[in-house]
Amino acid sequence: MSKHIEKLKKQLLEISEVVNSFKSEAVQVRVVDRLLDAMMELEKTETDGIEVLNKRVYRPRGDEGGYAARGAKKPGATKILNQLLSADFFDVPRSISSIANYCKDNFDSDFKTSELSGILLKLANEHKLRRERSNENNRFEYVRA
Repeated sequence: MSKHIEKLKKQLLEISEVVNSFKSEAVQVRVVDRLLDAMMELEKTETDGIEVLNKRVYRPRGDEGGYAARGAKKPGATKILNQLLSADFFDVPRSISSIANYCKDNFDSDFKTSELSGILLKLANEHKLRRERSNENNRFEYVRA
């Protein structure tokens, strides 16, 4: 155990000048934390240390495909809705449930309508989307502004 502590002390001395060059203590803590995480990961997997520093690995709980199979984290609701906004998805009015179903089918993201409603309202308040009531079911639909 003491060998590891001595090794860690030596490594910390080597990087202290670089870490201390950052003015923000929060940044210094993040740099040291990231380096320690990388060192621990390096010892576990015995991979190239630079590769560990450059990316965080998404570890799925189950054997699911899609983003997890590529080692990437699934995009969140905001990111997906912004992608749909930049595409032609909102050229026709869409209900929250149809948006949730589309996200499930095309992005493998099972969002609840309550997760999407706040983001859609924000996009409507930013005048990126229009929020209109449907005559058929008296529910809101969203269309490009």
